Amino acid sequence: MSGPTGATPLLRDIFGFDGFRPGQGEIVEAVANGENVLAIMPTGGGKSLCFQLPALMRGGITVVISPLIALMRDQVRALQEAGVSAGALTSGNTEEETEAVWDAIEQGQLKLLYMAPERLAAGSAMGMLRRIGVSLIAVDEAHCVSQWGHDFRPDYLRIGELRRALGVPLAAFTATADQETRDEIVQKLFDGEAPRSFLRGFDRPNIHLAFAAKDNPRRQILDFADARKGQSGIVYCGTRAKTEGLAHALREAGHVACHYHGGMEAEDRRIVETRFAREDGLIVVATVAFGMGIDKPDIRWVAHADLPKSIESYYQEIGRAGRDGAPAETLTLYGSDDIRLRRSQIDEGLAPAERRSADHARLNALLGLAEALKCRRQNLLAYFDEVAEPCGRCDLCDTPVDVFDGTVAVRKALSAILRTEETYGSGHLIDILTGQQTDRIRDRRHDQLSVYACGTEYKKREWQAVFRQMMGHDLVRPDPERHGALRMTEAALPILKGQDRIDLRRDTIAKASRRPAVKTLVSEEDAPLMSALKAKRRGLAEAQKVPAYVIFPDRTLIEMAEKRPQSLDEMARISGVGAKKLDRYGDAFLTVITGEAEQMHPARRKLASAGAGEVYDALLEAQAKLARGETGLDKPLSCSAAMLAKIAQLRPEDEFGVNKLLGERRAQRFAAAFLDVLRGAG
Repeated sequence: MSGPTGATPLLRDIFGFDGFRPGQGEIVEAVANGENVLAIMPTGGGKSLCFQLPALMRGGITVVISPLIALMRDQVRALQEAGVSAGALTSGNTEEETEAVWDAIEQGQLKLLYMAPERLAAGSAMGMLRRIGVSLIAVDEAHCVSQWGHDFRPDYLRIGELRRALGVPLAAFTATADQETRDEIVQKLFDGEAPRSFLRGFDRPNIHLAFAAKDNPRRQILDFADARKGQSGIVYCGTRAKTEGLAHALREAGHVACHYHGGMEAEDRRIVETRFAREDGLIVVATVAFGMGIDKPDIRWVAHADLPKSIESYYQEIGRAGRDGAPAETLTLYGSDDIRLRRSQIDEGLAPAERRSADHARLNALLGLAEALKCRRQNLLAYFDEVAEPCGRCDLCDTPVDVFDGTVAVRKALSAILRTEETYGSGHLIDILTGQQTDRIRDRRHDQLSVYACGTEYKKREWQAVFRQMMGHDLVRPDPERHGALRMTEAALPILKGQDRIDLRRDTIAKASRRPAVKTLVSEEDAPLMSALKAKRRGLAEAQKVPAYVIFPDRTLIEMAEKRPQSLDEMARISGVGAKKLDRYGDAFLTVITGEAEQMHPARRKLASAGAGEVYDALLEAQAKLARGETGLDKPLSCSAAMLAKIAQLRPEDEFGVNKLLGERRAQRFAAAFLDVLRGAG
């Protein structure tokens, strides 16, 4: 592909390429011309060239903000070997290296200056960059600016301020960003003013995609590595301990393997990085700490011993294979324990409910890829809004799975969710469907529901597989504000109403019936509440700078999750809650369990003194009854707490007044009921 005038000689003489890869030429031209640019390019697509080459075509210095010292050092070394004056200012520099950078700046020779985002926190950095003649800012791994993303780095938020202070164009690059992440990059780096955007496709056709349910996972990884002996590979694990154990098992099986994780000494990590870059056939078993900045072109395979966090993480991690364009293979193992762990990590996080809900949706998307019915590449690219034909280069194209019409089973599950008002998790719902007689079912009289015992064709673990596939199709999501209660999405309504059908995988359900149950601290039904209690404990412990168990030990939280005390009197009967801890922490943990304090919105509290609190409560109750319309099947709709408070305060007397406050869409659903409340309140 042709590029901008003046670029081709540099491309050949400096970088040794006769031509651009697809899409590179346009991006180089836009960056060289000083346009603000956002480029989404696949891993291995040649992102670095798209800011390094324009840096040589422009006057002044290009500052490159990059997240990893190892990545910066590799790129600086490669540029210097090609005859380009480049340097990095990092905490890993020797005195001589830093002095060489300043000498090059003073002599007017430096073209690229690499910096970590954390360096921008120093007040001196901004002044220094103003003085040295910066003409362009390039941001590598730009998704790190997004709190929706999987590699969020708070110091990336300073880059927008740097752009405004220097008054120079900015070019941002990343390999993985869904629409939400792209929107946040634009907002945080470009102040919401749309840059020129390039979306260069996410397909890596040379990479073979495969997933498998866990069934002796260590054996599965060893078999996968044995079939590729002598090839460089990466195995990603969810825990540090697993990296060490699996690396040892690989060495015993005759492979050259080492482990890598964030708990190692910095020097030991550098040794592994250097070995991997230089040795052929080395396998690194790592946590995600072994991540961005791996430029080794001939990694032939990547395996995941545990389910990744999201599709973005998965895409970036498998993207480290086959960067030379030659065939590469992947294998991702997953199991119910992975999904449970990922859900608990989300629920135990301190993020606001909206973000946790979005994270559950992202995990749903990854489950959808793991349990896809047809071509994985189509599913993967669809997540990034790309349309593709079946690829013929994934496990599902190689061996299609057995699917069946699962509409009846899914409708039963959705009906159980609807009949219990979307307030329970899958454990209790499965007990209802299979006709169990538990205390919870008897206490709530759920054995009198029409859906009780309507699903006895499946055993408990088979129903768990059905619910997991429903999440993979994003028909239901855990509600973080209601401790994992399943809420239907809009996609579920056509199936519930009998307007649509759905296929499920038969193999997933069949394997579930043979798989032994996993032992957990609490039941599946109580696990989300346990996660919420642990999150509260962690927040209190961090604030007081004490270990978590000092607040309450696990056994106390387990009893709270199982018994669910509804008052301080009941809380006092929980083992481990003495008088002092009841006084100090009782309200905080009771709030997590009952939600009472959180349910009283600040707008509602203000109404109490104005005598309008009861009207607000009645409006809230009327809204809850109509949240899904009179039929209970419509799209969810609600009013904000502030809007309800305004109606309670102003008490409009007629339909016109209510409509004016609600707006046309909400008025159609709520106006009549709200007027009844207001008239009844006198």
